[in-house]
Amino acid sequence: MGDAIVTVGLTKDYGGQKGLFDLALAVREGEVFGYLGPNGAGKTTTIRLLMSLVRATRGSASIFGLNASARSVDVKRVVGYLPGELAQLGGLRGDEIVASLAALRPDVDRAFVAELAERLDLDLGRRYRQYSRGNKQKLGIVLAFMHRPRLLILDEPTSGLDPLNQQTFYAILREARERGATIFLSSHILSEVEAVCDRVGIIRAGRLVKVAGLHDLNELHQRRMEIQFAGDPPLAELGVLANVDQIEASGTSVRCVVRGDVDAFVRTIARAHVVGLTSEEPSLEEMFLGYYRGDAG
Repeated sequence: MGDAIVTVGLTKDYGGQKGLFDLALAVREGEVFGYLGPNGAGKTTTIRLLMSLVRATRGSASIFGLNASARSVDVKRVVGYLPGELAQLGGLRGDEIVASLAALRPDVDRAFVAELAERLDLDLGRRYRQYSRGNKQKLGIVLAFMHRPRLLILDEPTSGLDPLNQQTFYAILREARERGATIFLSSHILSEVEAVCDRVGIIRAGRLVKVAGLHDLNELHQRRMEIQFAGDPPLAELGVLANVDQIEASGTSVRCVVRGDVDAFVRTIARAHVVGLTSEEPSLEEMFLGYYRGDAG
C-alpha cells in the first residue's frame, strides 16, 4: 500500500508564532494515525489545511496522490470529515441533515446510517438545536462515517461523548479500519490514541516533534504518585531509580513523579509496607512541557 496523506513543508503562518510550520508527514493507507498535542498546538490547523478550508502559506498536502488544495472537490469525495466544531443547523432535524448531505453522495446506505444512530443512541428525529453537546458530536460521527469513506479525518472525535459512547465510537472506528479505511484523528488525550492508533504524530507549538509507534509512547507517560507507608519510606531505594524524580517525603508519606515503565518503582515500594497509594496523570500540556522542553519554539 501507498500513502493516504503526504505533507511537504506544510505551513500556515498566522503570525506571532501561531499556526503550523514545515509539517512533513506521511500517513500510510490502512493505518489509524493519531495526531496528538495540547490544545492550541496546531492540530485543527493541520486538518483544515488537509480539507482545503484554509490556504497554506507554503508547502503542500496530498490525499491519495491528489493535491488537497487544487483537487479539493475530488478529495472530499473520498474523505469522511468530522470538524472540531459543527455548523449551527438550527431547526433542522437530524434525519433532515443526514438526508441533505446524503443527497450529495450516491454511496450512502440508509440502513447503515440507522445502525450508526442506534449504536450511538442518537435520535435523528429531534431538531439540531435540541441536541446536547454529546448528541451533536454523535451526529457529526454519523455524517463522517455514513458513506464508508476511504479516509476518515476526525478532529477530537470523542469530545463531548460519555465513556460508554466513547467505547462505541472506538468499536465503529476499528470496524472502519477492518474495512480498509485509513483514519487520521487528532486528540489531546494520550490514553485515547493508545487505545486505537497504530502510530502517533506528536505536535507542539505548531511543529511536529515526534512520530512514534505505540511502544515508543511509554517514555512520555508521567504519573504523580503519593504513597503512604506503615513505617519509614524507602527513600534511598527510590532515589536510585532513573525514572523517579521530584521525590518529597513527609513523615511516612512520599510524593514523586514516575516516568515511563512503573515496574521497578512498584517492585521497590512493594518491599516496604504500603498502606495507601494514589496515582494522578498530569495533563498532556504538562507532559509535553516536561518531556519536550525547548524542542519547539
